[in-house]
Amino acid sequence: MPKLWNETIDAHRREVRDAILDATAALAFEQGLRGVTMSQIATRAGIGRATLYKYFPDVETILRTWHARRIEAHLGELVKVRDGEGAASGRLDAVLAAYAHITRQTGSHDRELVKFLHPDEHIVAALEQLRDLLRQLIEEGAATGELRADVPSDELAAYCLHALSAAADATSEAAVRRLVSVTAAGLRAV
Repeated sequence: MPKLWNETIDAHRREVRDAILDATAALAFEQGLRGVTMSQIATRAGIGRATLYKYFPDVETILRTWHARRIEAHLGELVKVRDGEGAASGRLDAVLAAYAHITRQTGSHDRELVKFLHPDEHIVAALEQLRDLLRQLIEEGAATGELRADVPSDELAAYCLHALSAAADATSEAAVRRLVSVTAAGLRAV
């Protein structure tokens, strides 16, 4: 088959897959985890049920795939912030703020849905990547004297993740900013 034809088919498949993922997430946020059916997903995505089953076997698989896509997007955002301009401490502050906002957004979702999505292997791998990203920035800042070097960078990265998990319960953007500020203060050179 010609290359253009293959590219067109691949693009179509990606569009259908994305429509399925987006429709499922929207339904889960509207109705809760247990209220979503494959029939509703097919209707919302604008496809037939037979087509839906060619892509995914069940609602849970779709939600886990959607969640993996969101995690990948969040990590991409955080890497972009980390790779920005400026001193390590400023970039670290920006990463902490971005992560806190992601955490707050996640905390606003249906508790049953969050509980269902979070014990999967994507979370473990993503947290490890995030911990490594923070550790690298902390080491860079410690090398320049901006950030503390008296505590191992792995411990400080874990401190950041645990401290910012409180953003899930933050009631306002101001609360998130205060939490990020307190967390960042704990990283400054003493």
